Amino acid sequence: MTNLNPDPPYEQHIPHPDNRYMALTSNCNDMPTLFVDTHAPLDILMDAANYRIRAVVQVLENLCMRGSIECDSMILSDFAQLCVIPLRDGCDVLDVIGKRLHAMPS
Repeated sequence: MTNLNPDPPYEQHIPHPDNRYMALTSNCNDMPTLFVDTHAPLDILMDAANYRIRAVVQVLENLCMRGSIECDSMILSDFAQLCVIPLRDGCDVLDVIGKRLHAMPS
């Protein structure tokens, strides 16, 4: 049997001086693993935000088309979390786009 070595101690993420990579708000703890490349082309950032937000919109629209859906509060809580994660990611990317557009000369 192979001996497993524990991971090295966690080192707090220190943002790069040029803030190229911004941690997503939806990271589940204080050790971010998901980031947005703030220097990516604006059209690529827009596609990323659009994809996440529209995916949630599609799910919610499908729910609206159904008649009555009965479920307990635990299921509703899980479903809300499922929707919040990609929405928050999309909003984070939109924030990056907004900052980049605001920084552009008029």
